[in-house]
Amino acid sequence: MPEGDVQAADMRRHAAAFVARVASSRLPLDYSVASLRVVDFLIDGLRKGSPGRGRASDAVLFGLGAYVGEVLARRAGAEWVDLDATQRAYFAQHVGVRMPDGRVWSPLGKVVNRYEVGPEESLQTFYLTLPGRSRACAAL
Repeated sequence: MPEGDVQAADMRRHAAAFVARVASSRLPLDYSVASLRVVDFLIDGLRKGSPGRGRASDAVLFGLGAYVGEVLARRAGAEWVDLDATQRAYFAQHVGVRMPDGRVWSPLGKVVNRYEVGPEESLQTFYLTLPGRSRACAAL
C-alpha cells in the first residue's frame, strides 16, 4: 500500500478510481453497507489466489480500504483524516476516518486484517457493530 504520499484529502478520489477500475467486472460497489459483503467476498478470493501479500495485491487492498473508508464516510458520517504520529504507529497507516463521536478507525488496516486473518474479520460485520456512527446515517 502507498505509504507517506497518502493523504486524507485524496482518499475519496482513490476510492472512486478503484470503483472505476473494477466497474467492468459488474461488481455492485455502490457505497452501500450491503456492498461491504462484496468486499469480504473479493478479499476471500484474493486470499485463495495468493498465499502471501505481493505488490499487486497491495494496490488492490489499498483500493478496497479506500472504498471501505468511503462507505464509512457516506453511510456512517465518518470523515477522512490524516493520522498523527501516535495513530500512525498504532494503525500502521497514514490515514483513517474519524467518526461523529470522535473515535478514529483505520479502514485500510481493517482490509489488511480481513486479508491476513480471514472471515472472522468481516468488513460488513465491522460496519454493523461499529460504535460512533451518526444516528441519521446508521440505518442507511
